[in-house]
Amino acid sequence: SCVSVTVVAVAAGAGGAVLSAPLVLGAVGFTSAGIAAGSYAASMMSAAAVANGGGVAAGSAVAVLQSAGMAGLGTAATAAVGSIGGAVGALVALI
Repeated sequence: SCVSVTVVAVAAGAGGAVLSAPLVLGAVGFTSAGIAAGSYAASMMSAAAVANGGGVAAGSAVAVLQSAGMAGLGTAATAAVGSIGGAVGALVALI
């Protein structure tokens, strides 16, 4: 039925997003050892530092992503990523 397809899509989207988040963070350069030189993350950090007069602001997107890259996703971040993945899964099921 349509409901079961939607439930499966939401679960797959949520689970896939939570499982892939660390892989994606590492692939763009937010690693457990810090921001990888020459990566997309390094470009983001450079732009953020220029915009903030030489430093990366605490709580900025770059700071949050680096924290997640180094320490993994916390409970709140895991819930947020799962919710977004679930919403995307629901949208895909509607298409």
